Amino acid sequence: MATHMLHPGPRSKDHRHHVTLDEHLPVDHRLSRVYRFGAGLMGLVLLAFGILGLIDKIGFFDTRGDTVAGLNTNGALSVLSIGVGLLLFAGMVIGGNFASTLNMVLGIAFILSGFVNLALLETSLNFLAFRIQNVLFSFVVGVLLMFFGMYGRVSATLPHDNPYWKARHPDRG
Repeated sequence: MATHMLHPGPRSKDHRHHVTLDEHLPVDHRLSRVYRFGAGLMGLVLLAFGILGLIDKIGFFDTRGDTVAGLNTNGALSVLSIGVGLLLFAGMVIGGNFASTLNMVLGIAFILSGFVNLALLETSLNFLAFRIQNVLFSFVVGVLLMFFGMYGRVSATLPHDNPYWKARHPDRG
């Protein structure tokens, strides 16, 4: 699998190192389990929500306020949830840096979706039938996906056996 590894590039005239990225993370590294678990857990939640929404046979762009598990939904939101859930399951299967990056990207997308749909509440453009509880759910899922994606990659106190720490400190590892 893959991770970002930093390699010093050729020295410039001012003796600074240029950094290039290389993808490499051992397949069985323990960080991959965290990325896989996060993708799988959030994928399962979204898949269950989407399937329950489709079972209720709610109209595709119906905005009258049908709820599933306490969240408003319609057919479009159910299909979108199933698609994103399946994408997260693919990240769980692949694991490694792919799952980590996927978790981070989808986490950002969920947070942005929360803000966009917050602005669209009570308007005719709210075609996904969002209500405030959906916005809050979007924020929570986004933050959780970001946490699972960044775990072990972003911190000032990474352990010295962490592959990301080693990549940032090749002279000490």
